[in-house]
Amino acid sequence: HQLFDKFFPSTSEDSSSLAPLVDPLIYCEQRLSLIKGIVSQRISEYSKKETLPSLTRSGCAYLMQVCQQEHQLFDKFFPSTSEDSSSLAPLVDPLCTFLYDILRPKLIHETNLDVLCELVDILKIEVIGEQLSRRSESLAGIRPTLDRILADIHERLTFRARTHIRDEIANYLPLDEDLNYPAKLEQSAETKSDPSSLDQSPDVFKTWYPPLEKTVSCLSKLYNCLEQAVFTGLAQEAVEFCSVSIQVSELNFSHLLEHLRRILRGQTSLFDWSRTTTSLARTLSPRVLESQIDAKKELEKNLKATCEEFIMSVTKSVVDPMLSFVTKVTAVRVALSSGAQNQKLESAMGKPLKDQAFASPDKVAEIVQKVNAAMQNELPRVMEKMKLYLQNPSTRTILFKPIKTNIIEAHEQVQSLLTKEYSQEEITNINMVSIAELQAQLDKLV
Repeated sequence: HQLFDKFFPSTSEDSSSLAPLVDPLIYCEQRLSLIKGIVSQRISEYSKKETLPSLTRSGCAYLMQVCQQEHQLFDKFFPSTSEDSSSLAPLVDPLCTFLYDILRPKLIHETNLDVLCELVDILKIEVIGEQLSRRSESLAGIRPTLDRILADIHERLTFRARTHIRDEIANYLPLDEDLNYPAKLEQSAETKSDPSSLDQSPDVFKTWYPPLEKTVSCLSKLYNCLEQAVFTGLAQEAVEFCSVSIQVSELNFSHLLEHLRRILRGQTSLFDWSRTTTSLARTLSPRVLESQIDAKKELEKNLKATCEEFIMSVTKSVVDPMLSFVTKVTAVRVALSSGAQNQKLESAMGKPLKDQAFASPDKVAEIVQKVNAAMQNELPRVMEKMKLYLQNPSTRTILFKPIKTNIIEAHEQVQSLLTKEYSQEEITNINMVSIAELQAQLDKLV
């Protein structure tokens, strides 16, 4: 530029007077013959000594510098046509091809998701979003090549993501240590509570079932790197496979519940699952069939079924003797009301409830004692397990509420029978806890 200014003073008259003497196409061809060797050599040097992310960053920065300088020089000769980016295309396009030809073979062989996501950030944020936007006029000619490189990265990232979902989530084969619950959670809790432990902030992923960790990790990386439609399709696929993987494993109810809850509520907030099923379907990639299962809806169904199974399991472990007793009483009354034909059977069933063998005061007292023992021993153990698996107190409260309701209802049904069928002395000897005391006991457990 200094040499140019020495021979051609920087005035619009002098500069514009050169335009009729030189064809822009010939100028570009001559400039290309002068600098292509230098540009190609510099980019090749980058490729030999730098990693792919560093090569992408350095190569793009160097190419933008060259193109900007060439645009400034072109503007000196052809000020009236320099604003048209196509005028410099015969020069800029071949220079861009040097970088593209170096990057593409490396991109199509890259298997690491982290590296591919980093490349997207470099191209989309650093290069196109920041550097190119500040010098958009002088670098317009390089934009198509940058978009082409970014499209190649997106394509490779999508392919590798699908491969990762297939190999690491859908086809995952659990090891014994993967299913070692609740030992993994207990060890993690001990580490947190031990002041002498060097690791005071253990990796929370260590306690997760691996397919869940891989799903959340993968989707959190892809979320800002892919177009929404493509990401939505991959997310549905990953979450569906993850849900199936968790359910076919040998995890117990509590852990299954927590993993499904994490996918649906805790972690997928990263990926905006708040959209409705209809809008979700509209954003799906064309590659995703319209008939594909709505992963969120299916997950909610599985979560609900798991919760219901867990609630009934805990309820039965505590008040099953009472439930069985009430069921027998109901069966006897139904048989009486239907008019039994067998006189002997009718006579036996027609006796007062407390005279029935299964409903004698001593038998009822035994039932109450069994339930009280479960309330004192089994239920606190269940609550401790829930605290291990469900670290959010509000989640535990929501899940415990129907269990509490079931336990209270079972006691109320038995108390109602006692009031109607047994004497006050017998009720006192049976020694059943009052509903108010029962509620206080249950409230202390949460």
